[in-house]
Amino acid sequence: MALGFPTRVAPRPPNSVALRSASGASSATDPFDLLSVAMEVTQILLNAQSVDGTVRKHAEESLKQFQEQNFPTFLLSLSSELANNDKPVDSRKLAGLILKNALDAKEQHRKNELVQRWLSLDVAVKAQVKACLLQTLSSPVPDARSTASQVIAKIAGIELPQKQWPELIGSLLSNIHQLQPHVKQATLETLGYICEEVSPQVVDQDQVNKILTAVVQGMNASEGSTDVRLAATRALYNALGFAQANFSNDMERDYIMQWFIRQSAFECLVAISSTYYDKLASYMQDIFSITAKAVREDEEPVALQAIEFWSSICDEEIDILDEYGGDFTADSDIPCYYFIKQALPALIPMLLETLLKQEEDQDQDEGAWNLAMAGGTCLGLVAQLEMT
Repeated sequence: MALGFPTRVAPRPPNSVALRSASGASSATDPFDLLSVAMEVTQILLNAQSVDGTVRKHAEESLKQFQEQNFPTFLLSLSSELANNDKPVDSRKLAGLILKNALDAKEQHRKNELVQRWLSLDVAVKAQVKACLLQTLSSPVPDARSTASQVIAKIAGIELPQKQWPELIGSLLSNIHQLQPHVKQATLETLGYICEEVSPQVVDQDQVNKILTAVVQGMNASEGSTDVRLAATRALYNALGFAQANFSNDMERDYIMQWFIRQSAFECLVAISSTYYDKLASYMQDIFSITAKAVREDEEPVALQAIEFWSSICDEEIDILDEYGGDFTADSDIPCYYFIKQALPALIPMLLETLLKQEEDQDQDEGAWNLAMAGGTCLGLVAQLEMT
């Protein structure tokens, strides 16, 4: 087994951590001390990345023998290492990479062997490995989360076609509702990898619909984390093959396409508002009409982008007036066109309408972002601008 790894770290002092063996210690006559390797897996993984070739080679050989002589304990040790936030990042990342390589290969005959070896494992061993991987998705270490996502997808590629691990998709989708952005990001990344690994026929349509819904929600402007939105966008790319039934339905296809086109258009408009502020004067009346219509009548993600346009205009004019202060004149390099002041008679009533759409229990959800909150934020910016 090739264990070469690009990152080289210096050997560290032994750090023994007892890990339960699935089969107990090796025999006293066995020259390879299996239990010792299991207990010292952290140090061995670090040594496998050493700049010292002798140290590295010995560690790689130890891992190879460990895998060959007790595969279940080997997997349990690596998955525990990956899930343990107290372990070094280097050992955790390598543990995950070795796990992934133990489940998949480029050569088809070797891949088939690895699949059969995994399927033949004791159910309890597989369950413990999978539990460690799912736990790692909430790790604060990005490398650990990303590696776990890939390993989960590899196992899903093996088990889902066999009607095993039926609870996986549901478990992942439940993570989408958590408030921690890094958990949502890792979950969306995992869903994307799964869509890449398994055939669309393996996942039932109800779960496909839920996956698409989760991905769309992750791409919403209301999602404050750029990492989450990026992971959702990548997941959508991989999930398109799963949306065949959705695109075969005229109404669903029209909804998906129109939703993305409208939202993307307003996202571009928001970008234009800051990049080409000084070119907007001739278009503001039309822009107000289409944004007002979106806020009052369109889907919430689209409406949120429409409000974001006006918040962006506020930010731009606040920055301009702050920069020039009392010295601002019409001849200044960056002109202020006072778009907000001109739009106030119609803008304020529109934003006040959004406050009426506040749900009774919405303020209890700290992670929520809806029309009422977006409208309130924009009103605050308008007030700040008026005091500038």
